[in-house]
Amino acid sequence: MRAFLAGVLSTSAIGAMVALSPATTAHEAVASAKPASEESPAPSTRINPESDRAAQDATKASKTAPDAKNESLQTKPSQNDPSAYRIGIEDELQISVWKEPELSISAVVRPDGMITMPLLNDIYVVGLQPVELQALLGEKLKPFINEPQVTVVVRGIKSRKVFVYGQVMKAGAYPLVTKKTVLEILTEAGGLAPFAKKRSIYVLREVSGKKVQIPFKYSDALKGKNPQANVELLPGDIVVVP
Repeated sequence: MRAFLAGVLSTSAIGAMVALSPATTAHEAVASAKPASEESPAPSTRINPESDRAAQDATKASKTAPDAKNESLQTKPSQNDPSAYRIGIEDELQISVWKEPELSISAVVRPDGMITMPLLNDIYVVGLQPVELQALLGEKLKPFINEPQVTVVVRGIKSRKVFVYGQVMKAGAYPLVTKKTVLEILTEAGGLAPFAKKRSIYVLREVSGKKVQIPFKYSDALKGKNPQANVELLPGDIVVVP
């Protein structure tokens, strides 16, 4: 009896193994048919948060940082600024050379644009700023003096003028020592004459070798409605009052 039961159990076990073997083989086949990407995913590249943040900050700084060249152009004063004082004809200059009293002189700029200096003779000075004239004289005096120190002081400005023509009480030339507007220069000229055409006043200015008319709104400037209406004058401007 025992031998019979043992044989039955053995036969059942063999059948179960035979029944399971196809499923096991199919499972292994499915597993082997999986894509390589599912079996072993490619390792992801890890980004260092600190280096990534530094790169972002550098990019942001490059976008927001001002262009050094453009900034220098904005902050540097223009060499052709017509409002900047430059020495002109009839200006009175005081030139001093440190420890050289015989070279220190007072001079008026002649109509030819020159002054006369001891040792140097005639020097053309029209169009120079005082600091530029100091440097020029210092260079020219080096063959005669060790480390010359030159100071240029403008004692009188007579070259900067504006002109008022037309229907005003006192037409003529007026010095422009400080900044002045059209309304201020008309006041110095005694105001408008009775038949002046207030709406036709203009400033005649030379720009790049050409004469340009700049309209002046007398009523707006007088009432202070528009500050830009009161034109600021430059040397050589002509205020015309028809």
